[in-house]
Amino acid sequence: MALKIRLSRGGAKKRPFYKIVVAEALSPRDGKFIERLGSYNPMVAKDHAERLVLDTERAKYWLSQGAQPTLRVAKMLSSDGLVKAPVIRDQPIKSAPGKKRQEREAEVAEKSSVPSEAPVEEAAKEEAPAVEAPVEEAAKEEAPAVEAPAEEAAKEEDKKE
Repeated sequence: MALKIRLSRGGAKKRPFYKIVVAEALSPRDGKFIERLGSYNPMVAKDHAERLVLDTERAKYWLSQGAQPTLRVAKMLSSDGLVKAPVIRDQPIKSAPGKKRQEREAEVAEKSSVPSEAPVEEAAKEEAPAVEAPVEEAAKEEAPAVEAPAEEAAKEEDKKE
């Protein structure tokens, strides 16, 4: 029989109150439980004595019997030093960015963090116009051939007027 140390909700609507219980893993959240270990009242201040009431001796016993605390209960038990504090992520693994987005962010970070290559890029830009110059000259040579019919058309329109 797998045992869990978990929270069982009670209280009115919008005014929660939780019992910390030991229950079978397959029993419902607010259903049958084996033993009540304490209570948790999130409605009172964090430094209030009644916010977390826990029988630590019984909790130690059930942990030694193999009961597994849920994530939230483990966080509460870690404040008393009964279990190791769990890692609760701000951003869940499921909603973490995918591989491609992480690669893109890494590329952007590399580009912004590499200012030492800037002089190399400037030198490449200075060489680039020398390579482009013959292309521009070739374009100028072709341009008059294209402009000639346009000039002739403009002259013909002047003659008609």
